Amino acid sequence: MFKKTIGEIARFIDGKVIGDSSVVITGICGIKEAKEGDITFIANSRYSPLIDRTRASCVITSYDVKSAPKPIIRTENPSLAFTKTIAFLYPNPIKRKKGIHESAVIAKTASMGKDVAIGPHCVIEDNVSIGEGTVLYAGVYVGANTRIGQDCLIYPNITIREDVTIGSKVIIHPGTVIGCDGFGYETINGVHHKIPQIGVVVIEDDVEIGANVTIDRARFGKTLIGKGTKIDNLVQIAHNVTIGANSIIVAQAGISGSASIGKGVTIAGQAGIAGHITIGDNAVIAGRAGVTKSVLPNICVSGYPAKPHAHAKRINALMQRLPLIVKRIEKLEKEIKELEEKLSGTSAYNK
Repeated sequence: MFKKTIGEIARFIDGKVIGDSSVVITGICGIKEAKEGDITFIANSRYSPLIDRTRASCVITSYDVKSAPKPIIRTENPSLAFTKTIAFLYPNPIKRKKGIHESAVIAKTASMGKDVAIGPHCVIEDNVSIGEGTVLYAGVYVGANTRIGQDCLIYPNITIREDVTIGSKVIIHPGTVIGCDGFGYETINGVHHKIPQIGVVVIEDDVEIGANVTIDRARFGKTLIGKGTKIDNLVQIAHNVTIGANSIIVAQAGISGSASIGKGVTIAGQAGIAGHITIGDNAVIAGRAGVTKSVLPNICVSGYPAKPHAHAKRINALMQRLPLIVKRIEKLEKEIKELEEKLSGTSAYNK
């Protein structure tokens, strides 16, 4: 168990303590679950009432919070500060493997950098290059002519097929497949003929790829994942897709072939992107959106087919009122019919 004072933590995260800085912190937890001795955080000042109710011994806050009934550390970005606090209190939470396991099968033409670790039952094919400090856990397959950079973490049961290029400081979680064939067929007389997929996959530096993600190789050219992009679990990225730097792709999203995703784009959960369209830089695709046309930079779209979010919200609000609107229309139709009967002299009133 670690023991750090509030003052020590504040100095590390460059925060300002309000209250007793000598209080000792022995744990980290969410604000609702925290107990005495824990440090926690609130990212938004509107949640300030939780400070009064939490049992935590210290709360990391924004500068909007001026005081509290317990010690706080005021920071510019509480979420980032809390992340740094975790790293400070829990250094090296994962012990990296060392050495090459005797059950690993490594081609004679493969090359390994300094301090590369290869776990049990890994298979490394011809002309593979693995950079210094990279770790492959158990059951990883690396196809021929693949290049993996420095300080990567490749977790168990991952398949990296031939002719894939992976940069440095890339993290890939279990079950992911990189470089599988793109889904391409030519249908003639009802028979599906496979189109060869002879392109490659390029993953740039500092990318993190979640569990059970599939990234297809290009038909020609390359499928590209830009530097710093983070991909959640269960995402499908089809052939010839390009994703710009520092984008976020959330779980169960699907991106169809040859779509071009800009820099800093957020694609939320279960969103679907049609093929051969462009998503502009810093655009946001809301959860479950179905994007059938290109999206301009710096806007948020939602719904199906995806529309600017404000417009989609108005449509959704009207959809919720459809039963009332239908009843009103039926009532109006009835009143119009009665009025027409009166005017034509056929109503019971005129008889």
